[in-house]
Amino acid sequence: MKRYVIFAVIGPFFAGFWLLLTTTIMSGYLHGASLAEIGKLFAVFFRTLQYSYLFGILPALMFGAIDDILFHVKRLVPGLRVLVVGCIGFAAAELMYGSRGSESGVLQFIMY
Repeated sequence: MKRYVIFAVIGPFFAGFWLLLTTTIMSGYLHGASLAEIGKLFAVFFRTLQYSYLFGILPALMFGAIDDILFHVKRLVPGLRVLVVGCIGFAAAELMYGSRGSESGVLQFIMY
């Protein structure tokens, strides 16, 4: 049960920050940014954190369930289990967000 709590608490926090950072970098806002603009980025992040949890808690719990299922496969070492869950998460994020917008390329593929 601790696994689900960890995924539910940490997952949306980092996913929301990474998604905001990715869209900010892809828009070109952070090129030559000052400390005030970076402060605005963190202000937006903390104002939208509730929405990250609202929309991110269910996917985080789904990945927690995948990790729980793989935990019960005795042949998988923890490092391989983390790698498999990470690859599934990367594929899901790329499928949902990677082809959105006008920009495409390697940077967008990796960031999403």
